[in-house]
Amino acid sequence: MLNSVCLFATVAENKGEIVVFGNEIADDATPKVLERMMQAEASPISVIKFKKGTYHFYPDKGLEVFCYISNHDDVMVRTAFPIFNFSNLTIDGQGSTFIFHGRMVPFLVDNSKNISIKNVSVDWAMPFHSEGVVVARDEKNKTFDLQISDDYPYEIRNNQIVFVKEYYEHTLGQTILYDPERKAIAFDTESYTNISNGKKSAVQNNIDKIKYKYKIDPRSKTQKVLGIQKTLKVEQLKPGLVRFTGHKKKMPPIGMVLTSKGDQSINRLAPAFRVTHTAGFNAINVNVHHAGGMGLIAENSSDLILDGFNITASNGRMVSTSADATHFVGCRGKVELKNCVFKNQLDDATNVHGTYQEVVDVIDDYTLGVRMGHAQQQGFQIGVKNDNIGLVRLSESFFSYGRLTIKSIKKINGRYQKITFNEKLPAKVAPGDLIENLDGYPDLLVENCTISSNRARGLLISNPKNTIIRNNFFHTEMEAILIPVESGHWFESGNAANVVITGNTFQDCQHSGFNRGVIRFVTDDDNENIAFKNIEISKNTFNHFDNLILEVANTDGLKVLGNTITNSGTFPMLHPKNPAIKIKTSKNIQFKNNNYKGKATTILEKDKTITNVKFK
Repeated sequence: MLNSVCLFATVAENKGEIVVFGNEIADDATPKVLERMMQAEASPISVIKFKKGTYHFYPDKGLEVFCYISNHDDVMVRTAFPIFNFSNLTIDGQGSTFIFHGRMVPFLVDNSKNISIKNVSVDWAMPFHSEGVVVARDEKNKTFDLQISDDYPYEIRNNQIVFVKEYYEHTLGQTILYDPERKAIAFDTESYTNISNGKKSAVQNNIDKIKYKYKIDPRSKTQKVLGIQKTLKVEQLKPGLVRFTGHKKKMPPIGMVLTSKGDQSINRLAPAFRVTHTAGFNAINVNVHHAGGMGLIAENSSDLILDGFNITASNGRMVSTSADATHFVGCRGKVELKNCVFKNQLDDATNVHGTYQEVVDVIDDYTLGVRMGHAQQQGFQIGVKNDNIGLVRLSESFFSYGRLTIKSIKKINGRYQKITFNEKLPAKVAPGDLIENLDGYPDLLVENCTISSNRARGLLISNPKNTIIRNNFFHTEMEAILIPVESGHWFESGNAANVVITGNTFQDCQHSGFNRGVIRFVTDDDNENIAFKNIEISKNTFNHFDNLILEVANTDGLKVLGNTITNSGTFPMLHPKNPAIKIKTSKNIQFKNNNYKGKATTILEKDKTITNVKFK
């Protein structure tokens, strides 16, 4: 939920004015659009239309709201579109482009019903990331030179480069290389980036004597900087040309584009769409060319359909959004991604999951005190009244050992909440156990989408309901499809089941240097318990430069049918000793009618627990 008082009462369904905005507000559309939306209680709106054109939105007169945004930083943002407690509202850009300035969230949708946004492109005048071309390198002296265009103003402070934007700035922070010819993540970028900028602090006094009564998060803003001092030095050779000294990895190749988005945990500030506690959301024919975070982040919502929702870079930039293209947390009903293009974003095309919260206190027979595990999930509400909550002890099973329904939730702060249940707690519940919302998963469809040229994965799916991934194209620098149980970093819950991956093309994925499969089923707990059930991988084409196609662990029921696997020869092989397929701690595995034309000496590698399974 937004951490603010909602401004509007629910608008009456199927009634309301059709509002039309034109070029008279194009220089700064924020005041007029916001003014009309804030009158919606007294004067309902059914449709907002924009005459085709380019509209600028500045934060100076925008509505200010503090937001806990899942998988983002918790920030004070401004918006011109506070869609709070609306029903049956359509916003139609009619082919317009909305250009935002500074730290704004273009569309904040909360506690609403049947919202449609269509026919609009979203961009920023100045992006939240920065880019420069590598023009020289010196392996012996550990220096490289970067040419930075006038589009990315900067200054150097204490030998550190700081990129300055409208209403925002960022340090070098997280970096990755792009190949300007392919307009995609550079081959083997892991050998060169991140650009290293830290070593153990030379002086610490009594830091080890600070004791915390409760568990702390080493990735939080206050903890992650401890014990680290800056080592990289930046100097300007002439305006727009800077030299970096002290990088510890290989010097980046000449001609590559180095992209930077600032330090992790302070660089996800402004998603283009933020949807919470909303039933029915449609984004149709929408282009997001940039955002200072995700293209769309949806939390605790249902029935979300993105059709022609495209993430693509503009203005010659290598980068579109600075984080995931789309992300769904605790959503239910159906989530559909159809006919979408997800390109050049700096994280996954989509991530679908629930959230684990850790039991800290057993307060009484009906009440638990729970803690959010990751700094960027603070404030997340795990469910609503009568939702089914599972109790999980991962050392015993990836599936819940008990089920309870929510009576009430009392938020104490962003990290800590008290949850009271309708039923008495099981006797075995104890601090250290996890809870997840068993209702907070959708039926997922990803169909006819293009996912390419981005950092990280294509699809990251933790969904125990039903998932269909059909007729898509993947070209990703990490896994095309990662299906995990993740309980120790992001605390993203969900054991995948009933997954069909069919008719897709996988072209040269995992080209950044990681030794991983194109499709992976993996847990972050070292045990042999089953986590994934009823998986089908069929009729796909894998054109891969390397060997490893599929990694499977902790799976019961896998059919690999009618796939074609070839070696593309696009890049040199990075891990030529790998087999094509690795399987461990799994059962009920079937291969049939697959056609292998790759270069692996061993096609199928399996552990001793798996017998009577052959690749065919």
